[in-house]
Amino acid sequence: MEPRSAAATGKDFPYTARTTCYIEVHKDGTVTHGNDRAAYERAVAGTSRLFAVWPGEWSSHLFAIDDLDEYAKAHGIKHDEERTGLKEHVHDVRWEPDSYANDSPRSPYISVDVTLDCGCEIHDRRTFAAQMKEQQGWDVATSGGWGSSGQPGGRKKYSLRVRRKSLAD
Repeated sequence: MEPRSAAATGKDFPYTARTTCYIEVHKDGTVTHGNDRAAYERAVAGTSRLFAVWPGEWSSHLFAIDDLDEYAKAHGIKHDEERTGLKEHVHDVRWEPDSYANDSPRSPYISVDVTLDCGCEIHDRRTFAAQMKEQQGWDVATSGGWGSSGQPGGRKKYSLRVRRKSLAD
């Protein structure tokens, strides 16, 4: 029986769901687990094949990862503006401490409100964190809660946690 096609499910395939388990089958028959850049590069080179097990309600399903481009975009290996809401450019960012947060001055992280004046939106916090690390030196928390709210003019304000020492005064 052949595995199902991940590509056939389109953008609905849960590439990054916590319950999706990746299996890599190498040309020599070795089977490994993982979904990193190296596995993607081996699959593109044709030295291995990637599969995913996606648990259903009553049984699990095996899928062939047959659209490596979508896989790479979902995992941030390739930039995907539609998925992340973020262009690949230097963002015009304004930030201020969150006036409603009750942050301890001893905490290594501070709650901040961020506005992107460049017109981008944050759909994927990990991508934004990576871009801010590169562009501003910020250490944006990628676990825990975060949110957004609308502002006049259609811009959004994002509530994030950032390592205090990484913010420029």
